Amino acid sequence: MITTLKNIFGIGPKTDYALMVKQGAIILDVRTKSEFEGGHLKNAINIPLTDLQSNLHKLKDKNSPIIACCASGMRSASAKNILKSSGYQQVYNGGGWNTLQNKIG
Repeated sequence: MITTLKNIFGIGPKTDYALMVKQGAIILDVRTKSEFEGGHLKNAINIPLTDLQSNLHKLKDKNSPIIACCASGMRSASAKNILKSSGYQQVYNGGGWNTLQNKIG
C-alpha cells in the first residue's frame, strides 16, 4: 500500500538522469518536428508521439534505458506507457526537455 502511494505521488528515490545518459541511455523527444527543431537536447532522437507506435523499430534494444521527454511531461508520460506496453524494460518519463536538460547538465 505504501509503495503504491509513493509511486502515485512520485515519492521515492530520485532518478539520476545524468548518470543514465553517461551510461548510454537514449533520450527520446516526442514533440513535433517543428518543436524539436526549435531546440532540443544534444543527441536526442525525435519521434513525435503521434508517430511513435509505427516507429518502434528505430528503438531496437528493448533492454536499453530510454528517457522520454517533451514540452511539459504529458506526452512523454504517454510515450512511456506505449513503450512499456510494447516490451521496453527501462523507460523513464524525463518530463519537459528544458527541465531534463538541467538534470543532465
